[in-house]
Amino acid sequence: MHSRAKAVFPAKSLYTANMSSGVSVDEFQALEQKVLRAVEIVKREREARAAAETEIATLREQLAAQAKASQSQLEATLREKAAAESQVATLNQDREEVRQRVEKMLQQMDELV
Repeated sequence: MHSRAKAVFPAKSLYTANMSSGVSVDEFQALEQKVLRAVEIVKREREARAAAETEIATLREQLAAQAKASQSQLEATLREKAAAESQVATLNQDREEVRQRVEKMLQQMDELV
């Protein structure tokens, strides 16, 4: 910032020599400093915005990856659930068949007695 300000100072004499309104050198220097500060603020804000946009892009990528992983995990869980339900249905069917066979054997035993 100082190198820019020093580079501008020699030109100030030209400006102040040609100023016909009542603007003093101090006022002009104060204005110049305000402009330089404003430029620096804008520069920092642009850098901060670029950093924020980069961070947002990174977070969106991470979120998409997590969503994909969650979807895959959900699909795997649903497949496991379906397999477990199928196994339970098969076991219930086997149990019912065994119950019917036991009832049939008990009836046959009752007929023998």
